[in-house]
Amino acid sequence: MATNLNMADVSLRAESRLTERSQTTIPAAIRDALHLKPGEYIHYTLLAGGKVIMSRQEEEQDDAVISQFLTFLENDMKKNPQNIHQVPKAFWAGIKALTAGVEVDLDAPLTDD
Repeated sequence: MATNLNMADVSLRAESRLTERSQTTIPAAIRDALHLKPGEYIHYTLLAGGKVIMSRQEEEQDDAVISQFLTFLENDMKKNPQNIHQVPKAFWAGIKALTAGVEVDLDAPLTDD
């Protein structure tokens, strides 16, 4: 697909920084213009000369393994609703105790640990 991009076609420009983990935040103006919501997919097209077109992915990309697993869960929940129980408060208290004081730096490089 050939796309000619000239400045007359540009309606919005924005910048972001690449972190040490090769991640970036999509600027709010771009997210708003594309109506992007958390969890949605983004489509990237690399043009000759190094230009990139980013667009909202209109249809959800299915992961076959996840899709099969979710279907399995759905069917099991429908067949065996008696097995669905609320998670006990003591469980959540244990999780909070195990993670108390743990801090995560999302900009830190990933390690093998």
